[in-house]
Amino acid sequence: MKRTEQKWLSVFVENEIGVLARVSGLFSGKLYNLNSLTVGETESKDISRMTISLFSDDRTFEQVKHQLSNMIEVIQVIDYTNIPIHAKEVMYIKLPCHENSENEIVALKQRFAFSIIDRSEEKLLLESVNSELQNDQLIDQLRQYITKEIEVIRGGSVAIAGLTKE
Repeated sequence: MKRTEQKWLSVFVENEIGVLARVSGLFSGKLYNLNSLTVGETESKDISRMTISLFSDDRTFEQVKHQLSNMIEVIQVIDYTNIPIHAKEVMYIKLPCHENSENEIVALKQRFAFSIIDRSEEKLLLESVNSELQNDQLIDQLRQYITKEIEVIRGGSVAIAGLTKE
């Protein structure tokens, strides 16, 4: 069995209509296990940067990089897998709130560095900008205290190469 692990790419593309659809179509057409894909304009208005996270074996990952590099709209593909990076994911969580759970949530806030950005008498809206792993752990911890359904919206990770070499 091939060993799969999380891999990261930063892809600079022309900022044109349809580029995102073509890149994401590459993943769906080949059945690659895409974890997240985020895209945004760079400091240059005609260039966008995609941060792509996927789980794959080395051979498949090399195919992905090769196929992306062959796309006309792709300017540069950077493999972030084996270099130090800084990556964050934005996540919103809407959850029921009552007196018993609010104390637990305040305690979690110190461990996971999230914000309570909105509240009503019955619900809280949390915003967490952390690593995917930290956001996963936050959800797991909240589920221990919240017995009702919670609503989770995740925006996918963005990443940039670190300034130091480990």
